[in-house]
Amino acid sequence: MRRIHLIELHEQPWFPRFLRDQITDTLQNAMNFFGAYAPVAPLLQTSLDATRNSSIIDMCSGGGGPWLKLSPRLHGNGPAACLQILLTDKYPNLGAFRSASAASQSHIAFHATAVDATNVPPELRGFRTMFTSFHHFQPAEARAILQNAVDANQGIGIFEITRRAPSAIAWMFLWALLPLLFTPWIRPFRWSRLFCTYFLPVIPLVLLFDGIVSCLRTYRPQELREIIAQLTATEYHWEMGERISPSSRAPIAYLIGYPRPKPLTS
Repeated sequence: MRRIHLIELHEQPWFPRFLRDQITDTLQNAMNFFGAYAPVAPLLQTSLDATRNSSIIDMCSGGGGPWLKLSPRLHGNGPAACLQILLTDKYPNLGAFRSASAASQSHIAFHATAVDATNVPPELRGFRTMFTSFHHFQPAEARAILQNAVDANQGIGIFEITRRAPSAIAWMFLWALLPLLFTPWIRPFRWSRLFCTYFLPVIPLVLLFDGIVSCLRTYRPQELREIIAQLTATEYHWEMGERISPSSRAPIAYLIGYPRPKPLTS
């Protein structure tokens, strides 16, 4: 199955912002409910240890990403041992970001203005992460994201729970039904979210369409190796592989890169 770069509806500039925010809220709540990215915590901790980092710059954070469940499994390194997480996005869902920050007792902060993952502002320094979002980018853009991290001498971790496989696409039909179960418990409560889920089911239909497109867009390991081979990053350590999610038994693909530690001199 070759990679097909169709559009995802909720990431288009013309897509209504209020609806985009409600979709990213739904995605974030589902990720946290299932603890979907919990298996990657040891990988991420190893990367923080290797880079002696206490800051994470999360890109394409959507509704806040997996951090409410994932951050308690991690600790920072270096002079400031308290891990700080900064949420960023091209279309920031500020309501969701504020809720995540409040629920985390301020260990999670956010950048209120748009951040382009291919050109992160130089003042935002820390280990960069992307969850279920790298597939949004064409190969040239994906390469630019990695090269930008390399040029800034920052580590980066890419984590994808979508796959380009018939079984993963089939799962998207079940995924689209989940909002019917937990939408009333998503906070902040909004009547418009109930309307767009149960009466005019825009949210489940967009989740189904975008979920299928996400699978078709997801990079396979060989494609990631080809992107890495085109980078100017001779002093970087790269690794990739899969971890199994215990909640869904689905493999989570990962790509991690960071500067090779310099040898200690006497």
